[in-house]
Parts: sequence; structure tokens; C-alpha cells
Amino acid sequence: MTKTTDTTVDTTKVSTAPATPVVPLPSAAARALTVAGSAVALAGTFLAWTWTEEFPGKLTITGYPGGLQVLTLVGALLTLLFAVSGYGVKGLRWLTPGGTNSPVVLSALGVLGTTGYALGAISYELGGLVNLEPGAWISGVGALVAVIGALGLPVDQPYDASDPNPGLWGRIRHALTAPEPPRAKELPSWAEILIIAAGFGVGLYVFAYGIGTEYSELFIGFLIVAGFGFTAVTRAGLLKRLSALTAKHRNVALAAAFVAAICFPFTQTNDQFALIGANILIFATVALGLNVVVGLAGLLDLGYVAFLGVGAYAAALVSGSPQSTIGVHFPFWAAVLTGALASLVFGVVIGAPTLRLRGDYLAIVTLGFGEIFRITMNNLNGNSGPDVTNGSNGIPNIPDLEIFGFNLGLPHNVLGHELTRSGNYYLLMLVFTAVVVLVFRRSAESRIGRAWVAIREDETAATAMGINGFRLKLLAFALGACLAGLAGTVQAHVSYSVTPEQYQFAGSVPPNSAFLLAAVILGGMGTISGPLIGAALLYLIPAKLQFMAEYQLLLFGIALMLLMRFRPEGLVADRRKQLEFHETGQLDVPDDKPLPDGATGVAKAGA
Repeated sequence: MTKTTDTTVDTTKVSTAPATPVVPLPSAAARALTVAGSAVALAGTFLAWTWTEEFPGKLTITGYPGGLQVLTLVGALLTLLFAVSGYGVKGLRWLTPGGTNSPVVLSALGVLGTTGYALGAISYELGGLVNLEPGAWISGVGALVAVIGALGLPVDQPYDASDPNPGLWGRIRHALTAPEPPRAKELPSWAEILIIAAGFGVGLYVFAYGIGTEYSELFIGFLIVAGFGFTAVTRAGLLKRLSALTAKHRNVALAAAFVAAICFPFTQTNDQFALIGANILIFATVALGLNVVVGLAGLLDLGYVAFLGVGAYAAALVSGSPQSTIGVHFPFWAAVLTGALASLVFGVVIGAPTLRLRGDYLAIVTLGFGEIFRITMNNLNGNSGPDVTNGSNGIPNIPDLEIFGFNLGLPHNVLGHELTRSGNYYLLMLVFTAVVVLVFRRSAESRIGRAWVAIREDETAATAMGINGFRLKLLAFALGACLAGLAGTVQAHVSYSVTPEQYQFAGSVPPNSAFLLAAVILGGMGTISGPLIGAALLYLIPAKLQFMAEYQLLLFGIALMLLMRFRPEGLVADRRKQLEFHETGQLDVPDDKPLPDGATGVAKAGA
């Protein structure tokens, strides 16, 4: 009896096609060119870039980089370190556990982008290229040479066998990819904790520098360097290594994150920047509450900002403001409970009749609720309805909070540093953020959280498995509303007043429902750090680029389209989303392999 064995192997997903660099250069020459170009770009930052101080940043001083020169210097230094690490220099090999050459390409592109933007901004604002000094040209040429050399380096991964001969754009994109880093060797616990602390310390410094940029040109340069630098560090595998350590020491990582956040107001000398930090925390906390509804339970809520408004109005009415129609003054803890409970009640009242709807129908109903809330607050003015909210005038003159004799409206000296009003409210909001993070984390890891995820993935299947979908969706809706109301109680005191126009579906000033939903999607649904990062970016960028206010929504839409095209799972994605949106090389159905000799099979049943 002749036995036949199926030896066919599917190689469509195996990457074995040899890859060539974008620029045909010998490997040694390309690396030397990259190192030389980076060094030249770095040296140029110590020379004057322009002759007049009409362009901000003190770019006329020789020997002392300032403004945009500092960003070029940092980017060139990072490129230099990545490039030299490719030589296998002892003590630098830890910089590239993942990709070796793609981080060099990305960081070199960041240097070229920042330097090119600086040269263009100087020429545009001062009236021509004649205003550029030799230092600017030296850095620009050095950055260009570094990019050419980096594109001549060997790529980190072979081409996919399904497309062995990509075009120029495909080759450039492939040069920016990198393999996953191997598992790191075990280190002593104290060393791993020190690495986590150092990572969060670097993150704090970068965030404080970005929020402290004093003019728009410097902030745009910072965005370019930070964007390319973050991607380069990711391709190098360093972020993956840090993520593995934070997952191993989760409690330590959370503690380090909040310690770094506590240090932020002490790094700021301008009260305006501390106020931006406080508003970012308010926005991020509300986004994290929305993440319970959208990210865990999968309920599309387009009127979520109304719950923030309910909490803010409830706190304002009992704040003791002279314009409050109730005329009562609750202590801080009672005002917080009032705002949270009011939002919770509204969440249950709105959710009970509407959560039997699904998909687009639920989104339309929640959008209507958000608009009804705003219109109702406008009409409770004594003319169109009872005099409760003063109509469009809102409730102004909300007094500052006082907690255990500590007046948050007055500056206080802490460890030799003056903590301003904005710094006080930032630290208070940080406590609220910690509470919300704790609630979200415990909820997501609980039995209820797993039931929410089951409902999000397939409500019909979850119901068939015995999950009470309506009750759990109502619980998610109520919890999200309560967390938003919690943040609203602080927002009312930070902004001194509440008005109906603050709580719209879409507008140029966050928070609003569209921006909150975008923060969750941009950061990564179902994660803790994702909405925090997304909210910080969506609040910080408009606050620093006020000259682009007219085009803000246009740029916002373009950014969302690019995100959906290149990273649909968000900036910080969980494993489920990565498997959902990207090819993994795994078959959905296992191969049908023949049984080994002597094995007992199961006959297929007839139809």
C-alpha cells in the first residue's frame, strides 16, 4: 500500500526576499557618512544661525546653542549614538536590541526635518535666505548628508516574499521597519526599578520641556524631533524593553509615573504652563472615564461631555458663588460627592431607556442628550424656564477650594519652591486622576471588566453565554458618567465659572465630546496610558499653536485620517488590537495535516 504525504508548504507569509538599501552605498561608507553628517550637524549648532535677534531663540550667539539649535543638537546626538552603536561598540550595543539601522534613518530624518524647518522659518520671517549665517548652512548640509548615509545602510528586515520588488516609496517605508527585540536577560530587581525610574524621569523632562516652550516655532520643532525620536526609540526596541519591565513591576511603574507627575509643577516657573498641565489632567481624566464606556464596553457615546457639565454645574451651584441660585456652600468633599452623584443619576436616567439600542442608533441618542443638556442649561434662565443656571451667563465667581485650611487659590512655599494656584489645582487633579486610574484598572481586570469586553466583541454571543448585557452596559454607562462628574467638580473651580457653551459636541476648545472620543481612539481604546497620552496631545497642541486656530478642525481631521491609515489601533494598543489590525503570519484556521501512523481519527459526519 502506497502512502502519500502532503508536503506543500505555504510560504506566502515568509519574509525571505533579499532587501537592498534605498541608496546604493557600501555599508561601511554609508555608516561613516551618517556619522560624519551627524557630527557636522551637531557642530553647526555651536555657530550662529542668523545675524539678528528678531527671530526668537538667541540664534546669534556662537558657542552656546539656543532655541531650535538645541533640538537639532539633541537629534544629531541621538543619530550619532545609534549610528556608532551599529559598529558594535562595547557599552552602546544595548541601544539597539531591536532594529539596528531603522532608528538611524528615523532620527536622521528628524534632524533634517527640524533643521530644515528652522532654516525655512528664519528665511520666511526675516525675508530671505540672506539672513542665514554659516552655522545654519553647516547644520543643514550635515543633516542632509546624514540622511543620505542612513538611507544607504542595510535594512533590518528582508522584503516580504509576496512583494519582493517594491517601488521607491515601498523601499523607504520598509527601511523604517525593524524586527522585535529578543527577550532581555534577567537583571536584579533593583536595577530594573532604576531603569523604570530613569525612563519616567526622561519622560517627565521631555514633557516639561515641550509644555514650557515659549513660542510656536520652538514647539513645532519640538514636535518634529519628539515624533521622529520616539519612533526611532521604538524601532530600536528600547520602548519594548521598558514596557516589559513596567509589566513585570506594574505597581512600581504606576508609583514612578505618579511621582514624576507630582514633580511637574516644581519644574515650571510660569503659572500659565502649570494651568495647561491642570487642564490636561482634567481632559485626560474625563477621557479615561469615556474609555470605560467606549474602550471596555464598546458603547459609542457622542454626548459624554454632558456628564462633565452635570458635575461642573452641580459643584458650582453648591460652591457658595454669589451668582448661585441655590445660595448654599458645601465643603469640598460634599461638593465632590454632589457632582459625582448628580452625574451618576443622569447616567442611569439616560442610559436605562437608551442602552437597548445598539451601534449608530445609540450614538444618535447620546448625541441628542448632549445637545439637550446644553440647550436646557441655556433655557434655565428665569425667562424660558426656572431660574437655576442663569442661562447663557452661567455661574461665575466660583470661589477657590479650601481643604483642611489649605486654600488652593493662594501660592504656597513647598520645599523652597513657590506652588502657584495652578500648581495647587494640578496636584489636586492628580489625586483625582489616580483614583480614576485605580477604578479603571480594577474594573478592567475584574469579572465585570471581562464581561464588558465580551459584550464589546460580540453582544449576541455574550448574551448566549449568560451575560446580562443590558445591566452591564448600564453599569458601564453609570460608572463613566460618575468619573466625568468627578472631574467636572474640579474643572468648575479651576475655570472660575461654568457656561453652557463649554460643553458642546465639537468646538475649537476642548474638552468637547468629539475631542474626548478622539483622545480615546488616538491613544488606544481599552488601555490606561492611551487616553492619557491622547488627551495630553489633543489639548497641548492647540494650546501651543494658537495661530492655527482657524484651521484646527481641518488639521484635526487630517490627523485622524492618517492615524486610521497607519495605526488604527492607536498610539498605545493592547495585544488584542494589534492582532486585530495587523497581519501576524498566523492562520485563522490551522492547516489540515494528515494523522501520524497508528493514530485514531474521527470520521466526518454526513450531512
